[in-house]
Amino acid sequence: MTHPAHAYAKKHSDRFLEDLKHLIRIPSISTQPKHAGDVRKAAVWLQNEMEKIGFDTAELIDMPEGRHPLVFGTWMGAGEDAQTVLVYCHYDVQPAEIEDGWDSEPFEPTIRDNILYARGATDSKVNVITQLRAIESILSTPEKSPVNIKFILEGEEESGGETINAFVAKHKDRLAADVSVVSDGPIIAPDQPSMVIGLRGIIGMELHVEGPVRDLHSGHFGGNVHNPVQAITEILAQLHDENGTVTVPGFYKNVVEVTEAERQAISGADKYYEANWHKTAGAPKVWGEAGYTIQEKAGIRPTLELNGIWGGYSGPGVKTVLPAKAGAKITCRLVPDQDPTEIFKAIEKHINAIAPDTVKVSMVMQDMGAPAVRIPHDSKAAQTANRAYANHWGKPAVMEVAGGSVPITSTFATVTDEVVLMGYSHKGGLAHGPNENTCLSMFDKGIGTAIDFLLLYGKD
Repeated sequence: MTHPAHAYAKKHSDRFLEDLKHLIRIPSISTQPKHAGDVRKAAVWLQNEMEKIGFDTAELIDMPEGRHPLVFGTWMGAGEDAQTVLVYCHYDVQPAEIEDGWDSEPFEPTIRDNILYARGATDSKVNVITQLRAIESILSTPEKSPVNIKFILEGEEESGGETINAFVAKHKDRLAADVSVVSDGPIIAPDQPSMVIGLRGIIGMELHVEGPVRDLHSGHFGGNVHNPVQAITEILAQLHDENGTVTVPGFYKNVVEVTEAERQAISGADKYYEANWHKTAGAPKVWGEAGYTIQEKAGIRPTLELNGIWGGYSGPGVKTVLPAKAGAKITCRLVPDQDPTEIFKAIEKHINAIAPDTVKVSMVMQDMGAPAVRIPHDSKAAQTANRAYANHWGKPAVMEVAGGSVPITSTFATVTDEVVLMGYSHKGGLAHGPNENTCLSMFDKGIGTAIDFLLLYGKD
């Protein structure tokens, strides 16, 4: 669609890219206390930018429950009868050191072959600048925006989210809107936009197994004391069958099978998931429940994963020890209607039932995480987003279900009538890893798409 906001964005595209570089250079690592000042520095810069481009209000919000500020701006010039859009991004990043395997300094944006490499290039500062400059472009026009805008930026997404969770719990009225746009996460490929219509929830727990009161000499006690390392592997091996199906009674009780319409809606993303599996996983063979595609296994089916196991001696050489303890970390990716507390209790009950009486077992909940979310693919917000993507990528978005979690999505589902996820980086951008990157060919398209969403949502 043609609109003066697009001409403004094109005219200022070089400055917008420099803004992205500027924000990247601030090492806003929320998990490291030594960078608390940098996180606030980034927040203050973003607050000032909101004020410059014409927001009615732009404030830093600190909550006693958290560590880093929110940046919250509002523009309500469309009037009381207009719809309101709540836009979310996060401006904090994961730690990064060049020694981790980077080819260039992680907080000095470097362009090679039209790809920008830096921490935050894809997760998620490109989304911050894309949305900020899309809003600027719209507010620069004489007619301004057809929708009211609330723009909230989080500084703890990578390290807990205590501040935004506390703010939402206490001030839902301030965030009230018709739709929330969550700009966190990538599209499926640089040349193919995609929209996530499902996110799994997550819970984390630990299994502890105890045997003798202390480590023992394996020559004296091997064969007459049940080794906790052996016991824990015997227990863990019983949590799945040979096809990868979880054997915990009640685990699938509330799982609603995906409909044929839903399977058809996401089928366009299957080839991308298969290609990415071969490129990234590279395991000898695809594994898991029969009758499901790789995407479906990763997005619409719940899982029980063994994330780590410990016990005994693992250093160089031989140590003939029979260990006193062993442990394992377990996470479950959950789908809608699975209650995290019920799932934990079911696993705990099952493990207690199958554990041998020669050892003592205990389960500890580590993280309740976020519930699963399904987003209607035919909602007004989804259809508007799809039209906006198609305007700038030349093709409609494919729908996908993601295996990971974006906790704020389920939170905002309690605040706004609709939720839509719109990302402007891509899955190959190596988020959280060395040489994180974003394709510059996507940057202007992303700003144009963000502009069109606001314009189109206000007209429909």
